[in-house]
Amino acid sequence: MSDARTDVLARIRAALGPAPQAAVEVPRAYRAAGEHAPGSEAVLHLLEDRLVDYKAHVRRVSAAEVPDAIAQAVASLGTSAPVVAPDGLDPAWIAGLGDVVLDSRTAPRSNAELDASAAVVTAARVAIADTGTIVLDGEPDQGRRAITLVPDTHLCVVRADQVVQTVPEAVRLLAEHAARPQTWISGPSATSDIELSRVEGVHGPRSLHVLLVV
Repeated sequence: MSDARTDVLARIRAALGPAPQAAVEVPRAYRAAGEHAPGSEAVLHLLEDRLVDYKAHVRRVSAAEVPDAIAQAVASLGTSAPVVAPDGLDPAWIAGLGDVVLDSRTAPRSNAELDASAAVVTAARVAIADTGTIVLDGEPDQGRRAITLVPDTHLCVVRADQVVQTVPEAVRLLAEHAARPQTWISGPSATSDIELSRVEGVHGPRSLHVLLVV
C-alpha cells in the first residue's frame, strides 16, 4: 500500500519542476480581501447568518452588557456545575458567576474536571464572516485548546473589530503569531458520518454561544 503523504509530496515536487536556485513564486490569484471592511455591519450580519445556520446561539451586546449576558447564558443551562475560564480572561466578564474554575498552562485542569464543568468562557482572536468561523490562537484570554474542546458548552466573546470577511484576511492576522496553537470553530461540534444523521457534541462542544460585542 502506498504512503499517501509520500504520494502527495511527490506530485507537488513534480508540479514545481526541478529544484530552483531561488524560491518558487506560487501564484496567489485568489481573493485577498472582501468588499466589506472588518467590523462593518455587512460583515457582522453575514457572520451572524452563518453562525445561526450552524445552530450556534448569537447575541449582540455592548461591552458593558458582556458580564450580564454571560451570566444569563450560563443560567439558561440549568446546572450548578462550575464554569471554566482561562486565567487571562477579563475578570469582570465572569464576576457574576457562582463557581468559576480558572485554567492555565502552568496549572491545567484535568480532562475529568473540564468534562464535569457546565461551560467554558473565552475570548477570540478573529472571526471569518464568509465561513462563519471563529478562530482561537491560545492567547491568555483564550487559553489551552483542551478547555474549548472538552466542556459541553462554549461561550465565546467576539468583538466587532475582530470580524473580517474572508479567510485570507484572517490568515494574515494569525500569521503574526504563526507558532501559536489554533482552534477553528464553525458552530457546535457535529458529524453526519453515521447514516447522514447529524449528531452534535461528538468531538467538541455540543452548544456554542457567541456574544458579539458591538
